Amino acid sequence: MNIKLKKGPKESVVDLQLDSPITIETLLKQYEKELPYTILAAKVDNEVEELTTVLSEDCCVEFLDMRTQAANLIYQYSLCLIYLKAIWDVLGRDVPVEIQNSLNKGLYTEVKTPRAITEQQVCAVERRMKELVQLDLPIQKEKVPWAEAVDFLRENGYDEKYRLLKNHPEIEAATFYSLEGYKNFFYGDMVPSTGYIRYFELRKYRRGVILRFPYPSDPNRIPEYVDEKKLCAAFGEAKKWHRLTHVSYLADLNEKVRDGAYKELVLLSEALHEKKVAAIADQIVKERKRIILIAGPSSSGKTTFARRLCIQLKVNGVDPLYLGTDDYFVERKDTPLDADGQPNYEDLEALDIDLFNRNMNDLLSGRTVDLPTFDFINGTKAFGRRITSIKPYQPILIEGIHALNGKLTRYIRDEEKFKIYISPFTQLNVDSHNRVPTTDARMLRRMVRDYLYRGHTAQMTIAAWPKVRKGEDKNIFPFNGEADVLFNSALAYELAILKKHAQPLLQAIERSEPEYSDAQRLLSFLNFFEVIEDESIIPNNSILREFIGGSIFSEYL
Repeated sequence: MNIKLKKGPKESVVDLQLDSPITIETLLKQYEKELPYTILAAKVDNEVEELTTVLSEDCCVEFLDMRTQAANLIYQYSLCLIYLKAIWDVLGRDVPVEIQNSLNKGLYTEVKTPRAITEQQVCAVERRMKELVQLDLPIQKEKVPWAEAVDFLRENGYDEKYRLLKNHPEIEAATFYSLEGYKNFFYGDMVPSTGYIRYFELRKYRRGVILRFPYPSDPNRIPEYVDEKKLCAAFGEAKKWHRLTHVSYLADLNEKVRDGAYKELVLLSEALHEKKVAAIADQIVKERKRIILIAGPSSSGKTTFARRLCIQLKVNGVDPLYLGTDDYFVERKDTPLDADGQPNYEDLEALDIDLFNRNMNDLLSGRTVDLPTFDFINGTKAFGRRITSIKPYQPILIEGIHALNGKLTRYIRDEEKFKIYISPFTQLNVDSHNRVPTTDARMLRRMVRDYLYRGHTAQMTIAAWPKVRKGEDKNIFPFNGEADVLFNSALAYELAILKKHAQPLLQAIERSEPEYSDAQRLLSFLNFFEVIEDESIIPNNSILREFIGGSIFSEYL
């Protein structure tokens, strides 16, 4: 048996000759002392496999650590299993737990005890988790026939999972994982034993618990704790929206799609967005802010949000000047280079900050300004095309990835600024224990838009995503706490729409391509979503229209 082995993403291929079948975990043990981070899974011929997988024929194997999205999710799923088992042991078998959303560099969870969970209980659960890890107990995987799985979920009070699975009899067997008597249904792969999950901590937070673990960029360290109070408030607002729409889990959405009740859900979701945009506009006018700064990660819907905000400001009698920061790139010959020696247009240093601040302050002072237009063909700024001035109290609306970074507007008075951070903070959770990561939801948005407007394949979008995420981690996420207002651009119904657009694009990726494993992972969770076929109910100013087409703002996209 010939195995072509890559020990890491930048490692060269090693040719191995083996005489008999071998598990990936056994193969790993020969090399783990050479590796900087814990290996959690492997790609076998471009498909992610658990470490327990037996290799029995010629194949290409690449070890995966937490720096990859697939292994990062495996770490999270495995950690959540250990967490749920520890609560089962410490607080009792009948205590419900919800794993809700990302927060404070971890996952926010709620433990449904009669009273709010105490600091002492949190410490006890953490101690039990550490014991489970120290014991290096096996995590056992079991394929359970559909009918048996449905019965188990109903009998053990897993209502959302039961409601979801009972309507998918085409799934012949469901994947359950067990840890020392605790058994549950999960949608992702896991590590072979608890000893692989070395880094985590628990923190009591308000009425819940933050389950914290390493960032993919630094797998051997718990990140510095940051209390994201504004983000927490945004999640609170999202919960209220879920109650109003009566959609908290995927089973709720699927039932509305099957029953034809999704039309009201679409209208209600869009009305909540519009009401929030109107409230932000009212606040800007009331506070007489003149520099409105909008930032958010890729595929947040920034352009549509900005245009809708402009409309709502006009309703208030204010006509904003809309600007982007792309026209303030430095001359191409002065563009900074990244680690690979390529032009880096993502970093703040790629912008002419002095000119930007001078232009904005001149406009605010009532002067007429010759605004630049960047010529992307020649790589230079052109002048004389946009001679502009604004009226007293007329605001300037600026959208850009660095908009919340204080260094961009360092010479503009803080009293003039109003900062808005936009992102789809919450996606509809599959059930109380299984999340849809917002990064995956954003990638699906971008995938559909890239195909529609830029002629890109899904493979191209997936391949570019790690670089996109790296830029976000550096230039966007660290500054969301600077925002005056956070706007949650998620729509409860959107994945039921995006599925029919994204599914054929993902299915077109062949197994021979490196992006195949990510495509299969996305397809596996999309499989549980019912499809909304009729898109006519979606307003043409919806943020979703920015990605699926039909937007009234298409000339700006």
